[in-house]
Amino acid sequence: MMNLSLKNKLALSFFLLTLSLLQSCSSYLHQPLKTRAARLGEETNATAELRKLPAAKEKLVAAVYKFRDQTGQYKPSENGNNWSTAVTQGATNILLKALEESGWFITIERENVANLLNERKIVRSSLTQYKNESENLPPLLFGGIILEGGIVSYDANVITGGAGLRYFGAGASTQYRQDRVTVYLRAVATRSGKILKTVYTSKTLLSQAVDGSLFRYVKFKRLLEAETGYSVTEPSQMIVTEAIEKAVYALVIEGIRDNLWSADEKIAKDLKTTLANYETERKEMSETDIYGARNVIERPAFSVQPHGNFFRYKGDYPTPITQVGAGLALTYHFTPRWGFQLNAEVGTLEAKRFFKTDITAIDGSLVYRTVPFQKTTPFFFAGGGLVFRRGDAPWNLVGNPFYKWHAGAGFEHALGKRVGFFGTYSFNQMLTDELDNVVAGTYKDYYWRGAAGLSFYIGRSSKKKPQPVVK
Repeated sequence: MMNLSLKNKLALSFFLLTLSLLQSCSSYLHQPLKTRAARLGEETNATAELRKLPAAKEKLVAAVYKFRDQTGQYKPSENGNNWSTAVTQGATNILLKALEESGWFITIERENVANLLNERKIVRSSLTQYKNESENLPPLLFGGIILEGGIVSYDANVITGGAGLRYFGAGASTQYRQDRVTVYLRAVATRSGKILKTVYTSKTLLSQAVDGSLFRYVKFKRLLEAETGYSVTEPSQMIVTEAIEKAVYALVIEGIRDNLWSADEKIAKDLKTTLANYETERKEMSETDIYGARNVIERPAFSVQPHGNFFRYKGDYPTPITQVGAGLALTYHFTPRWGFQLNAEVGTLEAKRFFKTDITAIDGSLVYRTVPFQKTTPFFFAGGGLVFRRGDAPWNLVGNPFYKWHAGAGFEHALGKRVGFFGTYSFNQMLTDELDNVVAGTYKDYYWRGAAGLSFYIGRSSKKKPQPVVK
């Protein structure tokens, strides 16, 4: 191994520490080291969608009395009680701004209508003193529809996790937490009281912390210690804003689709494209669970899997050497999750200078896929089989077979409708200690096996893909 000086070791440690922090961490490069001037409010991704809505044939007069926080949720805290609410109490203002941005609504004041009526009384009193009574104020607009709903859910710690690595006094770690806000919005006809349309949207809120540290003795009684890090949390107001804006967008599109209101006929082509895109999005969301995973793959029941292997012998001889091999597997899934696999492979088990033998292994496994309808699915397998010593050809088997059992795990990633990629790693325990021709020690011979290859799906799927269900 290359010998590094103390100076070079420290430089390498700082480099690795800095690299771990700066990777995908733009927030670290924009730290608030000085005060900033006031600026216009930020826009969300949904704001641009609202502005691209097809023009309305006739704008809708809408009244919003109060769009409330209905969660009753307080802000999560790790340091005792926190009496601050988790989401904004000014959601009515956000909804009114979203309605304006859409270009589809004429909004009228209803949240503080008492103030409006009181001010009109003052104006009317002034007019009667200086002008004829015939010059009264015009009547107030009435809403053709009333928009109701609210923020119905704030779920904290939907997903939490992190990762870290520390070596020789230098290391870095990251932690994250994901919360979720859900918004409902409904349109009510003023004349009949009928609920015309109800939509709901959700948005996740991500909190992330990254830190790194260095702790090393550089000389006798000379300790070097350094640390850095940052944490970011999406503003809850921005999360609520985006969810509300998405709800307004969905309300307009679904109302057009169901002929509740009409878009400008001059943009029929653009309208058709917008409706098609929305239906595509709805279909995708019907296949997506709350964690963002989509059930989009329907793997056929039967697959052929050529693969390359590596074997690492563990037995009575020291200094094992990793050797490569190849094999072919046939897998049949009698349910989307459960299946049976028949595998045949060739390889070599070797220990440096002492032992080397070519083998042919044939085994069967029961396979369990955890998420069979997603593009990438982990799976587990266990079973038993036979190991033969072999001659010059894979089918030239020498002597009696050795029995074994095995267990392992892997993953499969669908590259298309007919092809996938997989990788596995397994432990293979012999039922005898005679594989290496030496019977010694407490434990029987065994070997580790890794494999990677392609899955070629054959036939049609026998099971219909289920809709995601949250338990």
